[in-house]
Amino acid sequence: MTTRHVTVGVDGTLIAVRALDRAAEEAVLRGALLDIVYAVPDLDEAGPVLASAAARVRERHPGLPVTASAFEGGPVQALAQHGRDAELTVIGTRGLGGIAGLLFGSVSLRLTGRSRGPLLVVRGNHRSARRGEVLLGMESDAADAAAYAFAEAARRGVRLSVLDAAASRRPAPAPLALIPADRARDDAVVRVRTEQAVPRRAVAGLRRRYPQVEVEVRTFDSGRVHSLLEATREAAVVVVGAHGHSHRIGPQPGPVTTALLHHSHCPVAIV
Repeated sequence: MTTRHVTVGVDGTLIAVRALDRAAEEAVLRGALLDIVYAVPDLDEAGPVLASAAARVRERHPGLPVTASAFEGGPVQALAQHGRDAELTVIGTRGLGGIAGLLFGSVSLRLTGRSRGPLLVVRGNHRSARRGEVLLGMESDAADAAAYAFAEAARRGVRLSVLDAAASRRPAPAPLALIPADRARDDAVVRVRTEQAVPRRAVAGLRRRYPQVEVEVRTFDSGRVHSLLEATREAAVVVVGAHGHSHRIGPQPGPVTTALLHHSHCPVAIV
């Protein structure tokens, strides 16, 4: 699919309906087509769910172009394939997995490691995409996430709050027997300054690119995950980079992203 589109996975559950509603709003914001996908073992099962989903969207957003298609196979494969060229892929935190989801990790966790574009995981009560600020969980190598967050704040016409975790990171102590104390201390200072400079440069450049976006930058020395989770209470979306690690079932997100996927009060955008 080469047309600009937002892809959403459905399965008839309540959380999938909430994801569908949010995906439709995101498509309207972007002026994009909404691509509804239902992954099933038997294609004959998909008709009623897809018809209901498409009808709901057309009733709420009459001018929004919509496609609805069934995919024979698993939801991770279906959404990864349909979302390959999507501006955004949207999914709920539960559903779409059944027993397999319980045994092998949720679809949202597994899809995080396979999505080529931004992934929006809808959590909590459905909240309009136009209400609340955009929240950015800043890391030293989160340039793509920062660019996405600024674009989202500009698109919605809301404030961007940046939670800069650089101040909370401290380099691991060097082995004293191998590295002279003065050198170890100097290297530590350089590493900390470098880590702190990267996100600040990224934000400064994006502020010039998006002068219309009001930006609030907050740093904190501890409790990074707790601070992010508390800040999600009033946000329209929280944006984080796709930091992760390898696992026997595929790439998995890091601890901060995993915590947000389980406990965030607003949708989580993983870039």
